[in-house]
Parts: sequence; C-alpha cells; structure tokens
Amino acid sequence: MEPNTSQKKERRSNFRFGIQRELRYKMLEDGATIASGTGHTIDLGSGGVAFATGYPLKPGAFVEISISWPAMLDQTCPMRLIVFGRVLRSSPKKTVCSLDKYEFRTQARTFQPAAVSRSDGMLERWAEGIRKESLKSSEAGA
Repeated sequence: MEPNTSQKKERRSNFRFGIQRELRYKMLEDGATIASGTGHTIDLGSGGVAFATGYPLKPGAFVEISISWPAMLDQTCPMRLIVFGRVLRSSPKKTVCSLDKYEFRTQARTFQPAAVSRSDGMLERWAEGIRKESLKSSEAGA
C-alpha cells in the first residue's frame, strides 16, 4: 500500500462527532497572532476539529480554538473546550486543524466576541515549546 493511502485511512480512522458549537480562534505565525475571529464547529474527534469561519486560514499555522461546550460544570457553570493544533487544510467553507493539546475551562455566562478574548499567551507558549522540540529532534538527527 502506498504511503498516501495509508495516511488517508489513518486520518479517517478516528470517529468524528457532528457537533455545531460557537467558537473563537486565534492563529499564530512567527510568534505573533496574525488572525482571530469567530465561527462554528462542523465536527470534532480525537484527532482534530473541522470548523467554518467564512474564509480560509493559513495551512501550517498554529491555532487556538475556544469552543463553547454543551455540558455545564455542576449544572451551573458554562464550560469551554480549548484546543491547540495546526491548520491542516482550509477552504472558504471549511478549515481542519489537528488536536495536539486540549483543556476544559469555565467560561463567562455569555459568549464573548473574539475582540474581547483575553491574550494570556497560552498559544504562544505552546507553539514555542513545539518549535523547541522540533529543533532538538532535528539536531539529534544531524
């Protein structure tokens, strides 16, 4: 079997849940946020998230996605799922990113627009850690 066929098969082996939730995203390149906005999920699984933003995002860029979660903590506190990954492919109607790291957080009672989202640097710190690991791997192989 040729590599491309097995990679496609593996990418599709994880079950995806068709769930539509509001989201905010931030995209990082060269250590700086280059785009942010809102959209909605199309589906998600253990390997990645498909979502719509209305325009394509840059493949390969680091991305942080904040998804409003349908379950509530203690039946009173809204939750959000924070996903860190890379844009794998993108078109005006659909963007797909890897799910490399995730965490749940509590969220405000109302969904905040992207312009109000706080900049706590988690995306920047995560992307820098990935870059450092990549450099160590390339130096070890040289």
